[in-house]
Amino acid sequence: MPSDSASGPAPEVYEPDPRRWRALAVTLTAGFMSLLDVSIVNVALPSIQRGLDTTDAGVQWVVSGYALTFGLVLVSGGRLGDAVGRRRMFLIALSAFVATSAVAGAAVNETMLVLARLAQGVAAGLLTPQNSGLIQELFRGAERGRAFGAFGTTVAISTAVGPVLGGLIIALFGADEGWRWVFFVNVPIGAVAFVLAVKLLPKAHTRGRGLASQLDFPGMALLGLAVLGVLFPLVRSEQDGLRELWWMFLPACACGVAFVRWERRVLGRGGSPLLDVRLFTRTPGYATGAAIATVYFTGFAGIWLVFALFFQHGLGYTPLESGLVVTPFALGAAVSATVAGRLVARWGRRLTLLGLSLVMLGLGTVALVVPYTTAATAGYVVAVPLLVAGVGGGMVISPNTTLTLDRVPTRMAGAAGGALQTGQRIGTAIGVAVLASVFHAGVANSGAGYPTALRWALLCSVVLTVVALSLATMDARRYRHRRLSEQTRSVT
Repeated sequence: MPSDSASGPAPEVYEPDPRRWRALAVTLTAGFMSLLDVSIVNVALPSIQRGLDTTDAGVQWVVSGYALTFGLVLVSGGRLGDAVGRRRMFLIALSAFVATSAVAGAAVNETMLVLARLAQGVAAGLLTPQNSGLIQELFRGAERGRAFGAFGTTVAISTAVGPVLGGLIIALFGADEGWRWVFFVNVPIGAVAFVLAVKLLPKAHTRGRGLASQLDFPGMALLGLAVLGVLFPLVRSEQDGLRELWWMFLPACACGVAFVRWERRVLGRGGSPLLDVRLFTRTPGYATGAAIATVYFTGFAGIWLVFALFFQHGLGYTPLESGLVVTPFALGAAVSATVAGRLVARWGRRLTLLGLSLVMLGLGTVALVVPYTTAATAGYVVAVPLLVAGVGGGMVISPNTTLTLDRVPTRMAGAAGGALQTGQRIGTAIGVAVLASVFHAGVANSGAGYPTALRWALLCSVVLTVVALSLATMDARRYRHRRLSEQTRSVT
């Protein structure tokens, strides 16, 4: 953000912390657990139903409740990290995540499990934005791109590998009790991460203002209601559809407008807003980058559900086999996200353009060829196109995060990262609802059944990726014009 638009203290002098890469490894391990729990539970749902004799509505809340509370607190969690110190918030949130994972694994009935998952989602939502905030705080220049490359790798792997790990855990510990270890596995990993985080994460500088004066509680309430009004109908849409809850979008819009007006009022009085709305108007690249992330996740996140439905219900694969089929995407994304993080300082938005193009190519190819495969050959036929799409996906997430947050002041990094990830959560919820609806409609209305349903769902994903590509193209052009203007001014 330009200096004439920022408020608050002058930027701190950057001194590289010699422990920064080890600290990053610890925070990304914790972040991996929280993101993994979005998808890993899906394959454990039949095991949960057998083990606890849960209702269909209850088992749906095990998944949707976590996604809902996760998305609700991301911005508030980021702002808390900005206000009280990211190390402190990281340790608090990690402790809560480990504790709620243990309670979920030990649940004796449906109610206990659902409540534990809701609390676990809150802990994950408080934990996740500390990752991007700490990267902003600990790294500068080309190193920041590498750090966000590691972050992008974590996001890509955790999203795609959840079904595989879930299937392995169920296979190891049995169909009736294996679901408990999906949660229990977080406990030892989280405990080790906590000990290492205490040693490695930098302590926050002393702040002169009290906590109450730094937190915008009305803003938290308004934004929370707005996000709730959007996410709740979406996460429930797979079970109930939108016909019963569509009306919640109207008060959500009203709360969103009220939130923006309130934040401007807080800024006008010189207070500390929950989310400085000038991020979207005066920080180059932030608004467009957030839009790209939201649209991309809308098209990208829902494909895992439709792939699982296609391979398991349509072709009779086991959960583990279904997860292994999509592993090429995770492998491609892991490698390319790391490489892209090293190249983003030189290539900039061009990496995003190339990545989105590869995603379109890979998913479009799967959509075209899958109706002509059989159960015996489908996994082999889609492997190369999914690898191509994964390579593209890794080139989208980490460079876009780096470019979006590049000019955000460090003191606002937590809230800015939380807002960026809130957009991703909303995009994920919309994408799952839309692609699942397209897939189910295809199964119901197409004589060709599951293969054609998958084709239409993937083509819908490709269309959404085209929208993200258009936004990235416009941002690349604006960036070139801005660079030319800066060069012209420097010459004159």
